[in-house]
Amino acid sequence: MNKRNNVIFLILLFLLSNCSFDSKTGYWDGLEEEKRRVKIIQAEQEKQKNLIKIYASEKFFYEEKALVKNIILSKPKKNSSWETTAFNNQNFLGNIYLKGVDNRFLKEKIGKNKFSLAKISSQPLSYKNDIFISDSKGSIYRINEFGKIIWKQNIYKKIYKKIYKNLAFTIYKNNIYISDNIGLIYAVNADTGKIVWVKNHGIPFKSKIKISDDRIFLINQDNRILSFSTKDGSLIWSVRSASSFIKAQDSLSLALSKKGDVIAITSSGDLYKINSKNGQVYWSFNTLEALGSNIGDFFKSSDIVVHDKSIIFSTKSSIFSYDLETGGTNWKNEVSSVATPIVDGKNVFFVTETGYFIIVDLISGDIISSNYIFKVLKKSKQATVVTGYIMGSGKLYTITLNGYLITSSASTGKVEGYKKIGKIISSSPIINNGKMFVYTKKSKILGFN
Repeated sequence: MNKRNNVIFLILLFLLSNCSFDSKTGYWDGLEEEKRRVKIIQAEQEKQKNLIKIYASEKFFYEEKALVKNIILSKPKKNSSWETTAFNNQNFLGNIYLKGVDNRFLKEKIGKNKFSLAKISSQPLSYKNDIFISDSKGSIYRINEFGKIIWKQNIYKKIYKKIYKNLAFTIYKNNIYISDNIGLIYAVNADTGKIVWVKNHGIPFKSKIKISDDRIFLINQDNRILSFSTKDGSLIWSVRSASSFIKAQDSLSLALSKKGDVIAITSSGDLYKINSKNGQVYWSFNTLEALGSNIGDFFKSSDIVVHDKSIIFSTKSSIFSYDLETGGTNWKNEVSSVATPIVDGKNVFFVTETGYFIIVDLISGDIISSNYIFKVLKKSKQATVVTGYIMGSGKLYTITLNGYLITSSASTGKVEGYKKIGKIISSSPIINNGKMFVYTKKSKILGFN
């Protein structure tokens, strides 16, 4: 009888070990279904590599303007964490305390970014004085501020090895919540790196991830705005939006107002205000109509910034301010940035992709100052683009794709210095505990103070 039981046990063990259930991740897809899905994703990524973007209404700004009024900045605020992309749920950066950037105290290679499709790296996060980063292989790392790896986690099976993984993640109640461009959403314990739960949504996610009141908010590639439970990843509500013919290649933007309302913009240019608890749409409209454009398939925007009663963001051609309550237009100016606008005092600060540091009036949208900051670089080095910027203790720090850090005065708009800090930098910097951290495309984490 014991022999018979042993034979049955061995047969069951063999069958279980050869099925496609992955005990490491806890999700089930069936091997054949997974293979089919991987082929579709690979084909889509190959298509994206060969896609030539044509922005029919793209307008570049090439005008310098002397400062027309005094700029009054707020007192720099100290922070001890950076737990979500763009600092907080409102994507409100402001003037953050920074000791300086003269001393580089950290330079360590963490992870691998080997895919040519990996144009933009995920912004680092900071929590409990440690740094969290991800690479294009789908690995997440927790390191201390001196570059020592505390833990590493990668949930992906070998079948996904050749797929570029673009992770969006945020830290909430001691867990890291991650979404990806494959369609997975999962939670990892921030202290240990152990998997809490994994859900297979089935459709790639294309937005930053925001969390409030135990609810996760995301947009998928079909322009569905979604809410999930932080407890187990179960769906709470879904808002359908018009899809675009070409799927979004860049991250779509989400923000939460201080009242908890969801503000989202899709790849079709539709701007929404949604009740975060039940998914009720308060208002929505298409921003492309304000541009007099029909290029929804190529729409791209900065992060949405929620400040007081205003929604501020820019597209490839214009920067906007909308009324948070009604959705009405406050102002529009035909100058733009694809990075997050910074609001401080009565002004909005941003740098255009082509290197113009611009200050506009928060109320009217009028340009107060414009300076071409790339002019400090050699002519041969000016053929680059801005990948991010941040305000630290009254100075605007701009990062370029070819690895330069340009320092400008936020009060005057004028360049104060620059230096080469890396080869290729494709993510925005963060500031934590008075220190700046930058993650490069070659997987090096840099720290300055």
